[in-house]
Amino acid sequence: VQLQASGGGLVQAGGSLRLSCATSGHTSGAHAVGWFRQAPRKDREFVAAIRWSGGVTYYADSVKGRFTISGNNDKNTVYLQMNGLKLEDTAVYYCAESFSLAGRNLYIVPTGYDYWGQGTQVTVSS
Repeated sequence: VQLQASGGGLVQAGGSLRLSCATSGHTSGAHAVGWFRQAPRKDREFVAAIRWSGGVTYYADSVKGRFTISGNNDKNTVYLQMNGLKLEDTAVYYCAESFSLAGRNLYIVPTGYDYWGQGTQVTVSS
């Protein structure tokens, strides 16, 4: 399984970016895709996740109302639309795929995922 994250870049505060993650897809047995981020000298933190079945979504409180996760089953791609970006959103963003059928408690932690992409840098400037 290989995941490919893309779409990062440099954006001014208040701006928008859309990240994409090419996944193996639901037909491979995967149940959910999550986005995490890691800023320098900080732990990797949960951002958002989506279950392929039913499109159930989960968000960290820090991004709720600003970020939207969505999935395209035909393209096996998950998107993270990020609006109203803040300086504190600066980080390397990773997508990950889970082959476990579970709920929020599993999908909001890195250990809930089986495969990870390489990460894409998002830098928000003032």
